[in-house]
Amino acid sequence: LPFTTPFTYTINDGTGMHGWYIATGGDIRFFDSTTDIMAPGYTRCGGEWLQLSKANYENCIYYWRGWVTDDGNPNHFMKTAEITRFTNVVDVLQKAPADVLSEEKRNALLGEVRLCRGMMMYYLMHVFGPVPVILDPDKVFDDEAQRNTVRPTLDEMCGYIYDDLLFAAENAPEVQTEKGRYTRDYARFCLMRHCLNEGSHMDGYYDKGLEMFAELEGKYSLFTQGNNPCADLYKNANKFNSEIIMAVSCDPEADGSPKHGNANILSMCTVPWDAAAEDPNGNPTVFAPQNGGWQAFYNVAKKFYDGFENGDRRRDLIVTEWWNKSGEKVTANDLGTRWDGYICNKFPIETSGSFQGTDIPIARWADALLMYAELCVRNTNAAPSASAVEAVNQVRRRAGLNNLEASNTSSAEKFLDAILTERSHELFYEGCRKIDLIRFNSYARVTSKVKGEVPTRQYVPLPNYAVEAAAANGCVLEQYYSRPDWQFDYDQAQGM
Repeated sequence: LPFTTPFTYTINDGTGMHGWYIATGGDIRFFDSTTDIMAPGYTRCGGEWLQLSKANYENCIYYWRGWVTDDGNPNHFMKTAEITRFTNVVDVLQKAPADVLSEEKRNALLGEVRLCRGMMMYYLMHVFGPVPVILDPDKVFDDEAQRNTVRPTLDEMCGYIYDDLLFAAENAPEVQTEKGRYTRDYARFCLMRHCLNEGSHMDGYYDKGLEMFAELEGKYSLFTQGNNPCADLYKNANKFNSEIIMAVSCDPEADGSPKHGNANILSMCTVPWDAAAEDPNGNPTVFAPQNGGWQAFYNVAKKFYDGFENGDRRRDLIVTEWWNKSGEKVTANDLGTRWDGYICNKFPIETSGSFQGTDIPIARWADALLMYAELCVRNTNAAPSASAVEAVNQVRRRAGLNNLEASNTSSAEKFLDAILTERSHELFYEGCRKIDLIRFNSYARVTSKVKGEVPTRQYVPLPNYAVEAAAANGCVLEQYYSRPDWQFDYDQAQGM
């Protein structure tokens, strides 16, 4: 349920919450809109949409439990309780009699459950920093353990995630006949990503990440069909193509209800309400047949767009002018008045309904190639190998670009900078950017150059109610968290 895309989901009688992949409150809102990808949404959104688009997290301490529909505060902290639920499911599976579950079936199910638990912890950590979790089945119904709400250390939290993802990579099903079911390859991808993020302070992580890449290599390839494969790979006709390791499988008939499957609602959050499906001459626009969205809650900052190289096919997935329903063309000259930034058209409109059936990729081979290149260099701290350079160049050539210049590959530092740029252009609005910038310790500096404001914090603070509840139980739950090197990034951004 937390990894599906109805507007909200409910476990038992809890408050409805947004899952991680719903555009209105999930990974895009926290990991993309809060970065240099998006300009602050002054003209098209307000409230918490505006605050998060400014990377201002100060209101987050007032978030209440679950998804509060009257003011739209997307609080994911309540998902820590779902970690406990996953732990209980693990316990049930482990204790199931052998005549009910064979060892092979038991481990396959445990692999899926621990993959879900590991990814739940992964996302929670990247929103809030380390959070309290219960992973010991004997403590699931222990009142004292439930009250012991203190943050683990970063290394401890990273270890919890690693252990779950490694178990999944070794035990989850190798193949699922039903698309979108969690597999061993998806676990390998997730473990590879986690090892890249945390390898600077966790021994052996870079080596393990490279090992996971080797397990994936040869099974997937970049999608290269169509006039612009960078656009066509997302279309309904090309679901689960050669590049897709895992995606949220969506249905064109879905309507946001938990009973009717997953829907991709991103276009409703990127397209202005007054966008027209036809121009004044009756020709269809890129918004046909859907017409306008709800509002351009998310945009693509002009400064981010201007960073693409000429001829980059991925730039074609960004709409830089459009017709409104009054027959007026809105252009870059209207930025700051009629719109805040350009329109992301990465998941093209193909059906007339409010939502699209386009799958939401959460693991692509292009991402794996770029992670591989970065892992190679971080592991050796030396100029890149030929295979690392070729991995990046494969992604660039698919985008219609030439290979990297020699100046970009002459040192580890210059190559890593090139990879960070490449990742932003390949993966924008796929929920990766803030995590990438924090890994490079450049979140404050890079983001402030586009937004004109320095992010107030590196991570979202925990809500007051959680801190106060912990104090009532005699625990100190630190409200704010940042990594040790954040202060340098923040100070440098302040001095720009």
